[in-house]
Amino acid sequence: MRALCAVDLARYPLDAPGSAGWRAAVAAARDQLATDGCAVLPGFVQASWRDRLRLEGETIAPRAHYETRTVNVYNTHPDPGLPADHPARVPLERGNAFVARDRIPPDHTIHRLYPDPAFREFLAACVGTGELHELADPLAGLCLNVVTDGRAHPWHFDTNEIAISLLTRAPDAGGTFEYCPDIRSADAENTADVAEVLAGRGGGRARRLDLRAGDLQLFRGRYSLHRVTTVRGPVARHTAIFSYSTRPGVMGNAVRTRQLFGRVLAEHGGPREVRVDGLMD
Repeated sequence: MRALCAVDLARYPLDAPGSAGWRAAVAAARDQLATDGCAVLPGFVQASWRDRLRLEGETIAPRAHYETRTVNVYNTHPDPGLPADHPARVPLERGNAFVARDRIPPDHTIHRLYPDPAFREFLAACVGTGELHELADPLAGLCLNVVTDGRAHPWHFDTNEIAISLLTRAPDAGGTFEYCPDIRSADAENTADVAEVLAGRGGGRARRLDLRAGDLQLFRGRYSLHRVTTVRGPVARHTAIFSYSTRPGVMGNAVRTRQLFGRVLAEHGGPREVRVDGLMD
């Protein structure tokens, strides 16, 4: 069964690239990205598939690597050589969890969607790039993010330029997505602005989204600072994260991989590691 069976093809005709409906969906996503730094495609997964999507997530959630850890916004090792007011010196508590790609069954909906050529073609058009490549990383290319009661995913940047996520289960309360669009660029860290947000002085820079199960989200995660606020209640927040790059061969570094998944593989930190910029991470 093709992964596109789960998609509401009437609203998002991924099976008809170049059609009027396909172009309209792409144009709407591009407009949102240009205006808000983020695009939400509501009801991307059709209603009849949302229970299946939720149940698949609930099945694999116990496979997540759960760990509470003190990190920084770049997920790098502490560097005492940096100035005291540098955002990399600000400790943040991360208490969420990730199910790595190699622990997601290949017949699950999200695992079928991730490599699907029509899905990637549509996403590439939405973000305005010629092609999107799967990450070479066997753990981080696709994962399920699990945020349980009392936990949050603190402010951070992504390894990949474009973050694409699908909410598969919404919590009872909390779990709001917040982001600061394009707070840094490929050429500038803009650490002063990042520090202001971490100190709670970001003013109107941060934007908030309350997503619903089945919503697909696209945003510039490499350059847009973002977080998920604390989840409240017994229903955990589950999000499938589809990671792509405009270049082939992108791998997570060993430090960040161990933080997220509790383990590393031989591929991490090797010669296949690729970055599209010189940012801290």
